[in-house]
Amino acid sequence: MKLTIRLLRYLLMIVLTLIFIFPFFWMISTSLKTYIESIQFPPAMLPKSLQFSNYAEAWERVRFFHFGMNSIIVTVLTMIGQLFVCVPAAYAFARKKFALSGFFFALVLVDLMLPAQVTFVPIYVLLSDFGWIDTYQGLIVPFTFSSFTIFFMTQAFKQINSELLDAARLDKATELKIMVRIMLPIAKPYIITVMLFTAIGKWNDYFWTLILTNSESVRTLPIAVKGLLDVGDGVNQWNISMAGNVLLMAPVLVLYLIANRFIKNAFVYGGIK
Repeated sequence: MKLTIRLLRYLLMIVLTLIFIFPFFWMISTSLKTYIESIQFPPAMLPKSLQFSNYAEAWERVRFFHFGMNSIIVTVLTMIGQLFVCVPAAYAFARKKFALSGFFFALVLVDLMLPAQVTFVPIYVLLSDFGWIDTYQGLIVPFTFSSFTIFFMTQAFKQINSELLDAARLDKATELKIMVRIMLPIAKPYIITVMLFTAIGKWNDYFWTLILTNSESVRTLPIAVKGLLDVGDGVNQWNISMAGNVLLMAPVLVLYLIANRFIKNAFVYGGIK
């Protein structure tokens, strides 16, 4: 009986792994096919010969340097902004007692559950009044607040032993010193994890960038890569589009591989659920 359960468990893990990996395999395989191979039916799993020229064509057509720089600027500044806005807020919710703290944390949880489609109209109107449509600040400032980051870091700060903070207060350490020199170093795996989530979300963001921009001056890579697919007359170049998507995904994959150990520590050993 135990052997059967173990085999079923392995079988389930193999099936789930294949389901997860197959879209990536198909994207990379299609990116290396000719145009004819990419649209033939039934589709071939592997290309007859590797077409690395698809990547060169995707690179030239998308203007990767221009849109890539926009993506880097928006992603990095949003991450920095969240460090200055969300981390102090999370510290306050986790370790400080103030009036209506429960009410304000409930508002954070409500915001966590709201889809972007519910809030995009008031955000668009507000940014339009500020004159921030089609600007970097319009793509960055509203997203320096993240209910997910506040919630995640609040749970992380609650895991830290209170005796450390009491000892620091006895030594007359200020709240800023406690947060910067004690809380942040201990919560390093959580911070790296949540910043990685922020980076992935912002790097791949298509909805907000499309809503808040109307020219190519500050648009980011996802919108540019989307433009690779349709070349007119109903023709879709799947091989070039997939090559562009591989180039779009590559930096995120590298980031994940670098931060993989910290993510496991944050979830497995930190007890965040």
